[in-house]
Amino acid sequence: MYLKQNKKGNRIHLVIAHGYRDKETKKVRTKTIESIGYLDDLEKQYPDPIAHFKKVVAEMNNKETEGKPPASVTFDRSERLEHGQDNRKNIGYAALSKFYHDLGLHIFFNNRARQWEIEYNINNIMRLLIFSRILCPASKQKTFEQRGMYYEKMDFALHDVYRCLSKVITLKRDLMIYLNNQMKMLYGRSSNIVYYDVTNFYFEIDEQDEMRKKGVSKENKPDPIIQMGLLTDSSGIPITFETFPGNTNDCETYAPIFKQVRKDLELGRIIIVADKGINTGDNIARCILSGNGYVFSQTVRGGHKELKDYVLNERGYRSLEGGFRIKSRLYPRLVYVTNAEGKKKQVRLDEKQVVFYSPDYDKRAKAERAVAVAKAQDLINDPSKYKRATSYGAAKYVKNLVFDEKTGEIVTSKQKPIFDEAKLIEEEKFDGYYAIVTSELKESDDKILDIYRGLWQIEEAFRICKGDLEARPVYLSRLERIDAHLMICFLALVIVRLLARFLGNKFSVGRIAESLEKSSGSHMGQNWYVFDHADDVTDVVLNKMGIDLGRKYMSLGDIRQLIGDSKKS
Repeated sequence: MYLKQNKKGNRIHLVIAHGYRDKETKKVRTKTIESIGYLDDLEKQYPDPIAHFKKVVAEMNNKETEGKPPASVTFDRSERLEHGQDNRKNIGYAALSKFYHDLGLHIFFNNRARQWEIEYNINNIMRLLIFSRILCPASKQKTFEQRGMYYEKMDFALHDVYRCLSKVITLKRDLMIYLNNQMKMLYGRSSNIVYYDVTNFYFEIDEQDEMRKKGVSKENKPDPIIQMGLLTDSSGIPITFETFPGNTNDCETYAPIFKQVRKDLELGRIIIVADKGINTGDNIARCILSGNGYVFSQTVRGGHKELKDYVLNERGYRSLEGGFRIKSRLYPRLVYVTNAEGKKKQVRLDEKQVVFYSPDYDKRAKAERAVAVAKAQDLINDPSKYKRATSYGAAKYVKNLVFDEKTGEIVTSKQKPIFDEAKLIEEEKFDGYYAIVTSELKESDDKILDIYRGLWQIEEAFRICKGDLEARPVYLSRLERIDAHLMICFLALVIVRLLARFLGNKFSVGRIAESLEKSSGSHMGQNWYVFDHADDVTDVVLNKMGIDLGRKYMSLGDIRQLIGDSKKS
């Protein structure tokens, strides 16, 4: 039994349904066990009607299994394992499958695949790649070799996986539109505030190409990189992404992605939140001319003298708990905007500046600088240990630093490098101070700060993508397949963050993935499996989603029922 949501007009009607296989037709049928009522009416009685009745259904299923006679399994003690036999299989992916099918990704891929004459099933391949990216990220070849960990058939070859990548990336634009519409319909996505940031992925290759180019690496790597711009909603759920050549400046990624977003996703007026790398006159002009608003961070150390003086002037600050101070002003700023002839023109911009001081940011800035200062001192003591590439971060605290143009080595024959004490003192003055500029002149300081602080969620998204989902290294060479790989990481990120939110944000993505990966069972014989993992995550998955991953013994029929129920919305 499972909780079924039927859409009737603009309302959602809840029923308890039972799925069964018709003995004659062999097709899966559904019958209604109990009609519960309309969701909007039930919300007057229950804080979360869906969670409540999913728990009710789970209890009904538990009672149904009570009183059944114990099963017995016989073993042949002489039986031996076969080479390559997949005796251990995963059921944790049922929790991921629920969101995959709720979003209708199976419908999208199956419908789009009809336009191609192909023998393999794109939906099956995408499910394998997305679920494995969350549970056990690896190369496409390794993922294919481990496909036996799932209970469903994966009847395709390795070369089909690579061909699928080349095909599916052509659907990217349609997929982003479809996914956003699904998010709005299912989860009431709010897109009035969106967050944008840029990261990059490095490639350990010798030759650059049209996309993989040398640029400013976030990991300070000398290798060629690809830039990726990511847009998320205020809940941290990704909206869309775009890739750019590695030598593209962060600020130059803004116009292409927002032009496409405005055209395709029909977001209406939005407030765009981004870091100082996007804060340029051209981007602000584009934002305002398109009818949108912005909340951008503004560099203090690299700002004009007038801004620095305003930040350091104690007048006007409002003290808050924990030593935090904040103040703001309306200020006409002059920015340079590129006109139709390609020339820069100075334009006056009325905006609000919010500046604040945080003791925690102060400590963090000093701790981060201490590493660079120590490196600078080591460089001065032994310049032969460093070159231009390896002196990154420390070089700005060293005077008389000269590099050989050909080798990149430090030249000490003319002047000995010395520590720049004045540079250190100047930087330390601004530790803990931050500035934000915004078009939202009437919003309170606290509201602007609260909006800007949401930017951590997109930074967290990048951390998950590179860490938990292991988006890099990328074991692909063809550019369209690299883009498809990033699209798979994007979809995996959407699903796992939806799951984390649905579970009440009680667990990190890494903790959830680890628990679901461990939710695996070994074949005992006679279609029975024994499972050996349960924890707080599986408990909440049961309580919130009605997916029981905590049973020690399950028959193949029970498992197929569990997997099948995860595909019903």
